[in-house]
Amino acid sequence: MSKRVSKENYYLDIAQTVAERSTCLRRKFGAIIVKDDSIIATGYNGAPRGRKNCIDLGSCYRDKLGIPRGERYELCRSVHAEANAIISAPRDQMLGSTLYMACINPSDGSLFPGTSSCMMCKRMVINAGIEQIVVRDTEEEYRVIKVSDWIDNDDSLSGVFGY
Repeated sequence: MSKRVSKENYYLDIAQTVAERSTCLRRKFGAIIVKDDSIIATGYNGAPRGRKNCIDLGSCYRDKLGIPRGERYELCRSVHAEANAIISAPRDQMLGSTLYMACINPSDGSLFPGTSSCMMCKRMVINAGIEQIVVRDTEEEYRVIKVSDWIDNDDSLSGVFGY
């Protein structure tokens, strides 16, 4: 008898599939917003509509400049997965929702554990009214982050950048 996949891993599987659409050379992120067991929106990281993607250009500007992850996102061509999902969803449907996120390493297709939203995406998630984030670390393991913790423990005041 086969074991039924958990609800969290079901949605994380979908987020991981969405990540396959990413056009980023550094990390492929996929995000889905779910409320009341209905998928509200999906998003992956890539250049704004109509602009060339890094995979089309064959290079990443931030890589060329040696910028570490989590820093200087104003130089990135991509709109992040969380932002793209939020842009696609009506706010009233996001209130109290859950955002599921997975990150894939483009070089070998493996999951990238320990990832989190950048400071800009955290601000968007807070304002969207999303209640929690579920982040995949392995095929079976994930972390649940309460968005209220991002409000109570405001890391934008720490002076520490990256994630």
